[in-house]
Amino acid sequence: MSIETLAAGESNRRDVSTWIWSVGLGVALVVWGLIYSQLMPASEWLVSLFPGLRQSHRGEALAFFFYDTPKVILLLTLVVFAMGVVRSYFSPEKTRALLSGRRQGAGNVMAAALGIVTPFCSCSAVPLFIGFVSAGVPLGVTFSFLIAAPMVNEIALGLLFGLVGWQVALTYLGFGLGVAIVAGWVIGKAHLEDWLQDWVKEIHTNGTAAFPSEKPAFVDRIKFGVEAVKDIVGKVWIWVIVGIAVGALIHGYVPAELMAEIMGADAWWSVPAAVLIGIPIYSNAAGVIPIVEALIGKGAALGTTLAFMMSVIALSLPEMIILRKVLTLRLIGVFIGVVGSGILAVGFLFNVIFH
Repeated sequence: MSIETLAAGESNRRDVSTWIWSVGLGVALVVWGLIYSQLMPASEWLVSLFPGLRQSHRGEALAFFFYDTPKVILLLTLVVFAMGVVRSYFSPEKTRALLSGRRQGAGNVMAAALGIVTPFCSCSAVPLFIGFVSAGVPLGVTFSFLIAAPMVNEIALGLLFGLVGWQVALTYLGFGLGVAIVAGWVIGKAHLEDWLQDWVKEIHTNGTAAFPSEKPAFVDRIKFGVEAVKDIVGKVWIWVIVGIAVGALIHGYVPAELMAEIMGADAWWSVPAAVLIGIPIYSNAAGVIPIVEALIGKGAALGTTLAFMMSVIALSLPEMIILRKVLTLRLIGVFIGVVGSGILAVGFLFNVIFH
C-alpha cells in the first residue's frame, strides 16, 4: 500500500470524525435549548406536588431552588464549553508570550482583556505568577491579568447575563476591567518588584521562556470544550448547589424590607461591610452568583451586592494564603488595598447609577 493511499485514508477518517462531532454538537445544542425552555414549567410542577406549599416561605424557597439549580448548571455548561473552545486559542504559554515585554498601560489593558477568555482559578495563581514573571511580563501587567481572570471571566459574565440581564453584565464587565487595569497600573508604577519573595526575584532575573506552538484541529477544539466542562463543572457543581441553596433561603425567608434596610443604597456603610464579609468566604463565580440573584431580588442594592461578589472572587482569604508563597506580606497588603479600593468605588458607583 502506497504512502499516498495511507494519507488519503487518514484524511477520510478525519473528515468522518469531524462530521460526527459536528452533528453531535448540533444535537446537543438543540437538546440543551429544549431542556432550558421547560425549566419554569418543570419547577412549578415539582412544587405543585406539595399541596398548599406554593404560597409559603418554604414553597418560595423550593421554587427558587428547583428552577435555579438546573438553570445555572445548564448556563454554566454552555458557557464553559464555548469558552473551552475559545481557550484552545489562548494557552497559558501563548498568553505569556503575548504579554511578555508589554509596557505599562497598553500591557495592563491587554492583560485584563486576556483575563476574560483565559479564566484561571486561585489554585493556578502561583504557577501562573511564576510563569509570567519568568517570561518577563512586568509585575503590574501580571497583576492586571490575575485580577481580571477570576473576577471578570466568562463564567461570571455568562451567568450574570442569564440571571440578572445584559445591562448588569455589561456594566460589570466595564467596571471589572477598570479595576483590573487601574490596580495593575498602580502596582506597576510603584515598582514593587523588590517585594516579591527572593526565590521569585531570582526567576525574574534569570528566567527565560520558550513557547510551543500547536494548531489544534476543529475536532480537537470541540474536545477541549468537552474536557473543560468535565474539569470545571465537575469541580464547581457542589459550590453551585450550595450557593443556590443559600440563595433559596434568602429568597424564601428573608423579608425584602429587612434586606433593603441592611444592603440598600441608602445605607452608606453597606458597601464596605459587604466587602469585609466577602473576603473570608471561598467561592467562585458559579457559586456566588445565585446568592447575588437572590439578594437583588430581595431589594439589596446592586452596587453593594456586586461589591460582595467581587470581594469573594478577587480577594478571598484562601487566595491570599496561596499568593503568600510568591509575594511578601507588604505586597499582599498593597494588592488588597488597591483592589479593595477599586471594588469599593465600583460598589458606590453602581449604587448611584442603578439607584
